[in-house]
Amino acid sequence: MGVINCTPDSFHEDSRTESLEHSMKLVEKMIDEGADWIDIGGESTRPGASEISIEEEIQRVIPVIEQIKNKYPNQAISIDTRRPAVAKKALDAGAVMINDVSGLRDPRMMDLVINSGCGICIMHMKGEPGTMQNSPMYENVVEEVNATLLKNARKLVNKGHPIDRICLDPGIGFGKTLEHNLDLLRNSHSLKAKEKFAILWGVSRKSMFKDLLGRLETNERLAGTLGVAAFAQITGIDVLRVHDVAEHVDLGKTLSELGGI
Repeated sequence: MGVINCTPDSFHEDSRTESLEHSMKLVEKMIDEGADWIDIGGESTRPGASEISIEEEIQRVIPVIEQIKNKYPNQAISIDTRRPAVAKKALDAGAVMINDVSGLRDPRMMDLVINSGCGICIMHMKGEPGTMQNSPMYENVVEEVNATLLKNARKLVNKGHPIDRICLDPGIGFGKTLEHNLDLLRNSHSLKAKEKFAILWGVSRKSMFKDLLGRLETNERLAGTLGVAAFAQITGIDVLRVHDVAEHVDLGKTLSELGGI
């Protein structure tokens, strides 16, 4: 899943786009490199981020989605938003999945998913983007995150939503310390083993690599990101949300050839 941030303030500068033309150049590059999904976001949810208006978020993402569908009608697109009004506009424009970093906190988002039949990625986030990294605490991070994700996923299934249109994301870096993040990555098999939901990881170039490896700048974090990606493929994680599509495709092909993974 290639990341397109139609924002001026997302944490990785190279993923930010300044215009529709700029967005499409990045989209075309990612599709050429082998992206299965393109994930479009118009609001930064990095730690400490400020909210923008719904209207501004819509203005940032809808033209990009429309242009992708016009040029690549079969391309799978997800909309990265926690706002039902934005998600509805994006689905109408051609997106087929909602990537909700708030994990369906807004009941209107669950209603939209049920009524539209779209795909949904339910992510775990403790708190809000502006404050989520202020000393997050858990008694057992793996059990608590898994329980929250499964509770919401089961609500959808009980309302008739197809299980194959639901994926779960532990929310690496969203209200977690380095140790929380590592515990979740090491134990994601426990989430996958409980149900048949697909699992998505979004770790690309995140601040955990600053804490783990001392890499202060996001452009120094590709090696760490690829290390986690290799572990993900070995572990059986279904989707990786990434900034560097070509490198991840090459990694996957190499691992498959070496070990039949």
